[in-house]
Amino acid sequence: MKDIIFIIICQFFVIGCHAQEKAQVSVDSVSSIKIKKSDSAWKEELSYEDYCIIRKKGTEVPFTGELLYNSEPGEYHCKACNQLLFSSETKFDSGTGWPSFYQPADTKAITEIEDKRYAFTTYEVLCSRCDAHLGHVFDDGPKPTGLRYCINSASMTFKKK
Repeated sequence: MKDIIFIIICQFFVIGCHAQEKAQVSVDSVSSIKIKKSDSAWKEELSYEDYCIIRKKGTEVPFTGELLYNSEPGEYHCKACNQLLFSSETKFDSGTGWPSFYQPADTKAITEIEDKRYAFTTYEVLCSRCDAHLGHVFDDGPKPTGLRYCINSASMTFKKK
């Protein structure tokens, strides 16, 4: 029991360093920490465009995202909480105007929610740690998964390997 409490305390301090004092951090389990912040805290941390996309479920104009044509080896992280989302090894050119991946780095890193805002049903992709809107997933991707995670550049940062 002491080991579990120690791990939780360590995770709290690591997240606390990045989340600022305005964040409310709640522990869902030993391996899963949820980051919750007020709307005003997100507005202070994110640029206006990033806030509109990440927190208000917007999208960037196709073919304008800075990560669209990035082909360097590395990792794509959530811009809001720094969680690892995708690897460059699964990135592909879908021709749609947004960075596309055929699978996440870890299925626990994302949450998929049914989205009926359009004339068809799709699935919104969120960061599982902070609920940042990332984009959508479609079933027209390449093998081996057949999935296309169509993700806004504004929702991610890139870290070279």
